[in-house]
Order: sequence, then C-alpha cells, then structure tokens
Amino acid sequence: MPLRPFGRTGVKVSALALGTMMFGSRGNPDHDDSIRIIHRALDAGINLVDTADVYSQGESEEIVGKALLGRRDDVFLATKFHGQIGDDPNHFGNSRRWIIRAVEDSLRRLRTDHIDLYQVHRPEEDTDFDETLGALSDLVHHGKIRYIGTSTFPPSAIVEGQWIAEKRGRERVVAEQPPYSLLARGVEREVLPVAARYGLAVIPWSPLAGGWLTGKFRKGASQPPSSRLTRQPGRFEIDAPENAAKLEAVSALAELAAQSGLSLIELALGFVLAHPAVTAPIIGPRTLSQLEDQLGAASVVLSPDVLAEIDKIVPPGVTLSDRDRGYQPLKGGGTALGGAALGGRA
Repeated sequence: MPLRPFGRTGVKVSALALGTMMFGSRGNPDHDDSIRIIHRALDAGINLVDTADVYSQGESEEIVGKALLGRRDDVFLATKFHGQIGDDPNHFGNSRRWIIRAVEDSLRRLRTDHIDLYQVHRPEEDTDFDETLGALSDLVHHGKIRYIGTSTFPPSAIVEGQWIAEKRGRERVVAEQPPYSLLARGVEREVLPVAARYGLAVIPWSPLAGGWLTGKFRKGASQPPSSRLTRQPGRFEIDAPENAAKLEAVSALAELAAQSGLSLIELALGFVLAHPAVTAPIIGPRTLSQLEDQLGAASVVLSPDVLAEIDKIVPPGVTLSDRDRGYQPLKGGGTALGGAALGGRA
C-alpha cells in the first residue's frame, strides 16, 4: 500500500483510507464481521481509519474501538462531530459546549486516549467558527486530539478557518474531507485548489458515488439491490429521470474501464487518486468482498489519454446530479450549500 504525505503535518498515511459509515445498524450490524473487515484493511496496509459519532449513533465508533485493541498505535484515527446524537436539542452542532462533551464520548467509544484527526462534520452558520476552533485548539493543547479537520466545507469557510487560526492564534485546520468522484467533480473548481494552496490533506468521501461506480448500475438493467435505496430512494432509483445523466455516464465509464483493462471501481478510485490535491480517498465497504474489490486500486495509475477520455464523459468541475453535491445538512443542523457551484481538474 503506497504512503502519501498528510498535508504538511509530516505524517504519512496510506493511499486509501478505510471509512466505517457502513458498520453498525446503518449497514453491517455484525460487529465481528465488521471487525474482520477492519483487520483485513489494516493487514493490507491501510493505516487511516475514518469514522464519526453520528454513524449508527456511536455504534460505528464502538466497533472501531474494539477492532483497534492492540493495534491503536499503528493507526491514524479520524472521527467527526456535528450530527445529532440522541434527542437532546443541544447534542449536536459546533459549539464549545457540545464539542467538549462529544470528544469525551468518542474517546470512550473508541477506547483510546486521543484522536489523531478530529473533524467538523459540517459547517454551521449559527456558530462562530472562532468558537469552534477555540474549543478544538484547547483539545489539541490538552492532548485529546492531535489535528483538526473539516468535512464538506465550502472554499470560503476553508479560507476563513485559516484566517482565524492566523489572526486569533488558533490551531490550524490541516485537512478537508469533501465529496469527490467521477460523477461529482464540483469540488475541482475551488475546494481542491484552495486546499492545495493552504497545504491541506484531502480525504474525499464517496469516491464510488454511493455505489453508482461499482458496476452494478447499468443502462437497460433492472434495479440493483442497494442498502441505501430505502434511505434515499430518489438518489438510487435507476429509472428516476434525475438519474438519467448519471446512468449514461456510468455506462460510458464502464466501457472506458474495460478498454483500459480495469474494473469500473479501479477506474473510479484511480481517478480520484490522480488529482494532485488528493491525499487518500475514503472507501466504505460493507462486506469483505467489497473491500477486496477496492484494495487493488491503490496502485492504479491512469494514463493522460484515459484522463482525457474521462473529461469527455464528465467534464471537469461538473456534478451530474443535485442529489450528489454532498452539501445537504446532516440531521440536527448544518448548511445546505451547492457543491456544484464550488468546486475542475486543472
């Protein structure tokens, strides 16, 4: 597994990151099976594991904590806060009050004394970002967390965070986690260039577009089974009019992958890995076989000719569906920002 620099921190992380959103009641409820998947990923050389407190309401963090017993020092561990936890109206968001509570809960579930990368899961207009960075800076100084990251932030908020850190003496945000895939290229316009300008690590989520780029969605085929279909039917219905452009693109991309001697998964992950601003795309397998299908992509290098053909199918900076822009709010708060307006492989 190739290693890449994590921004300008001096840390080296694997070219693929393991996302754990699908572990727990949201996806794979079998803890032992989920732990086997995590261990296989670690054995394959993945050392960046990403989770969040809101994934299955803390269950994902608990599974990760059990999986890392005896292996914690070998892992760069990332989690996130912001989403609603339980019913208390104050158990969400980016306030100092909630951050201090949320980090202790995550540390307990993860069975660790520190978190390597603690990420703000979404921006929140009602909370001064200086309040958020102040609380996170205190956690760095207390040894609870090592680095600060953000997820799905627009470029203006990324720049604001850097300005606050410089002008007000806060710890700096060192990483951004944006949505990025062959079907959602909006962040190429501004988010990725801004991240590169400030030396941020970039760990994109949903590089397989929620399953659209796994090869199971094909033009003229019947509706494939999907664990996400019941939660987001409009986004994953193969016959939905708003998904027609995605379906056309997926068919063309699958043909290009076959011509290149690659699986569609390898093409999709290789594309994200090829962007010079990207550190490590986050893969989110629910089963061991899904993990195995994705591990080989870490060594895929796409030729300029293949990248040029991709640009003909999905032009740089274009996101094919409003549903995939990635800037919808998490339950309990956040902002709905248009991702397609934010972000091209230059």
